[in-house]
Order: sequence, then C-alpha cells, then structure tokens
Amino acid sequence: MIELRDLSVRYDGVTALAGVTESVATGEWVALIGPNGAGKTTLLRSIAGLVEHLGSVRIDGEPTGELGRRRLAQLVSYVPQQPELPADMTVADYVLLGRTPHIAYLGSETGADRAAAAHVLERLDLGVLVDRALTTLSGGELQRLVLARALAQEAPVLLLDEPTSALDLGRRVDALELIDALRAERGLTVLSAMHDLTLAGQFADRLVLLVEGRVAATGPPEVVLDETVLARRFGHGVTVMRTPDGDLAVVPRRRR
Repeated sequence: MIELRDLSVRYDGVTALAGVTESVATGEWVALIGPNGAGKTTLLRSIAGLVEHLGSVRIDGEPTGELGRRRLAQLVSYVPQQPELPADMTVADYVLLGRTPHIAYLGSETGADRAAAAHVLERLDLGVLVDRALTTLSGGELQRLVLARALAQEAPVLLLDEPTSALDLGRRVDALELIDALRAERGLTVLSAMHDLTLAGQFADRLVLLVEGRVAATGPPEVVLDETVLARRFGHGVTVMRTPDGDLAVVPRRRR
C-alpha cells in the first residue's frame, strides 16, 4: 500500500531523511520509533505531500507526486502533532472537514457525509460535544477530535504523528484500540510515529527505528525492542521486560 524508495529530505542544508526505502503492506500497522529529530515526522509529512523530497512515494501503486491534492486526500489521512484548529468552529463542523475529499467542487455535504462524521464522533466518545466550540475543549478532547476528523475522511491509509500524546493512560489505550478495531473493519493501513515504545510494541505489527534520518532497525517488536538495539540509540538506561501476559514493556532506568 505504501512504498518508499530512496526517500531523502534536506532542510536548509541539513539532512532530515537519507535514502529511506521501506514499504507498508495493506492492512499492516507499522510504528516509527526513534530519538527526537530522527526524521519520523518528516517521513510522515513526505508521504502526505507536505514536504518536498527526493526519491519516490507510492500509495496503492500511484506515485504521489503525480496526484492532485483531492486524490491524495482520498487515499491518505494525516493526523499531525500540531493541527490547525479554527477557534470559532464547532466540533461537528470540524469533523465534517474530513469529508471534503468526497464532496464535489462547489457542492455541499450530504446526509451520508454527516452520518459518517457522526459515527466516528460517537466511536470516540465525542458525540455529546458536537455543538461545542473548539476553544472550549481540553487537550485530550482536541486530540481525539483531530483523530475523528481523520477517520471521517475514510482514506485507506492513516498517518498518525504521536496521536495519543495529550491523552491520559486509559484514554491512550482506548484510542489505540479503536484505531486497531477500525483497521480490522476497514482494512486500514496505519503508519504512526510513537514515542511510547511499550505501546508501539503492543499495537504495531512491525517497528521501524529511525536514527538521524536513516533506518537503523526494522522488524517485529520482539526483534527491534531489544535492549542491545535500543541502548545504541537511546542510551543504556532502558530495560525491556515481558509482562505476565507476554507483552513487551520498555522501562526507563535511573542512572545512579
């Protein structure tokens, strides 16, 4: 579904991505992990068509550089770390923006568009907030709202840049469980940047470790979430343990 070939990006002469070649299969969830500044956000923005790059990006076999904005938005929905949130807009109207790629030029939303938006609002426990202005929402509510807009877009590829960073632990797991359920229902392909290595290992099928714009390791969580691999990139204050249920847990360790 997503194919990257020799993807490279430079900002003001500084390399942000250096020849990344990766793919994400249809229905797969891949998590990008790595230190701050590793290139995770740049990679997502490149796929979303928001960053100029060298190399190629294909979505479902289509080169993104040859697609118009409307067609790209039908294929890819993107949840950024810092979305634009119009202060005077209501929750209902904001989520309806996710339906824009499906509305004809000079047209208006249909009953089906409103139903799609209402459905994701309910799934994310935001239905009671539909008439609220965005300025009245908490950080966690806003983060769920941005996710709702992306899901209302009904694109087959979902790009997530730290989608749960503003949520408390319970809401964080709930949101990721919902994404995983919708992935199964809709056959979504998910590529997410995640700082929480434990949650990345629990939810993603495969991890890609980026360091200084390059792929340092890739594979299933049990391969990448290895103390030796992580120590080289995050320092030695990291312990990887197995929970009683068999899940991997990455725990920071004090350096005494």
